[in-house]
Amino acid sequence: MTTTNAPPSETVADLNARLDERVARPPAPTDTVQGVRPQLVVEPTAPEQVSQILAWATETGRTVIVRGGGTKIGWGPTPSSIDVLLSMSEMRGVQAHRHGDLTATVLAGTTLSATNAVLAEHRQWLALDPPDGESATIGGIVATNDSGPRRHWHGAPRDLIIGMTLVRADGVIAHSGGIVVKNVAGYDVARLLTGSFGSLGVIVSATFKLAPRADASRTVAVDFPETGRCAPYVAGLLAQAAMPTALELAVPPVRMLVRFESVEVAAAQQARQAVTLAEQHGGSASVLTADDESGAWRAHDAHVFGADREGTILKVVTLPAELSSTLEQISEVAQANQLEYAVTGRAGLGVLFVRLHGSGPGRAAFVTALRAQFRPGQGSVVVRRADPELTSLVGVWGPIGDSLPIMREVKRRFDPTGTLNPGRGPGGL
Repeated sequence: MTTTNAPPSETVADLNARLDERVARPPAPTDTVQGVRPQLVVEPTAPEQVSQILAWATETGRTVIVRGGGTKIGWGPTPSSIDVLLSMSEMRGVQAHRHGDLTATVLAGTTLSATNAVLAEHRQWLALDPPDGESATIGGIVATNDSGPRRHWHGAPRDLIIGMTLVRADGVIAHSGGIVVKNVAGYDVARLLTGSFGSLGVIVSATFKLAPRADASRTVAVDFPETGRCAPYVAGLLAQAAMPTALELAVPPVRMLVRFESVEVAAAQQARQAVTLAEQHGGSASVLTADDESGAWRAHDAHVFGADREGTILKVVTLPAELSSTLEQISEVAQANQLEYAVTGRAGLGVLFVRLHGSGPGRAAFVTALRAQFRPGQGSVVVRRADPELTSLVGVWGPIGDSLPIMREVKRRFDPTGTLNPGRGPGGL
């Protein structure tokens, strides 16, 4: 695509005149994306403005990258250039909370923490707990299908979304799904855009099914002498009909956190049973509550997603039955390449996050070796955060498999001009 190289000041003035409002501005130093400076930044306050901006960008041959809270803007390949950075930060608020139906519609620029603060008035919440919940926005969470430990019980955004308002690359405003769980016309379109990394359309608002807040919470902290004990323990928990809302592991050292959220009696009883089972599998366990529980989960989150923002982070998906062998492989390959590593993840789902420190060639060899262990459809290794050196050596996404031609056709249908997030979506869409 040919990029228009109009002077930023002229472009800003023209766009503001077109919209009859000052929503466009020159970029600031904080607006760079992986070191690339956009030509201009637009901050719309209404869906109609998003529509006009995208229509203008498509007409004039400009590319658009979408930003929410900026917590995931570094995911994906480094853009070669950015004509327009579309910030959704001014489009925020809970549009409707239908507490009797356990659903809510939220504007894309609203942070997850602000959303749940409103929903808490009726002891309900959007049951998502990804990292950076204080600053991550609803639009960004949906666009990346991001989730956290409670995905084990509540699912990911794709499982919770029931409707969406989006703007296509040509400026058309479209609606998918409904506002209550049983009204799901167009449901698959909302799910299709969930996890599309902004490559198919700009999410303006989303409607979700909610969960009631639990009366009580207990977390069982289990320490094992080796990773091989984790999978049998998980299988034992699930076999005895335990209902944890989170079932997490962290290595090294080998620790599991098992969370139960229910009424007081049920949470306490299931926690005691989880402790007994852990001891039967050769572990030591304790039940955490209140501040001790909150502190354990903060430490777990920081084990990979630390506040220093350094190191490479990979998302590794494996079959739950292959959890133990995958953990062993991670350890062996890290040691062979002289890398420091840390792992956290969903023990019952086979979703792991790996943090690496070491040389660029060593990290590249790690990614290549781990990807080679997975057959298509049985696992993947995606680079979630890394320096340009690593992504140039191994790529971000890895093998996509037979679905890539279909994905390209879907992209062509939704965004034939390649306006939205070009090259940054799954498989380089």
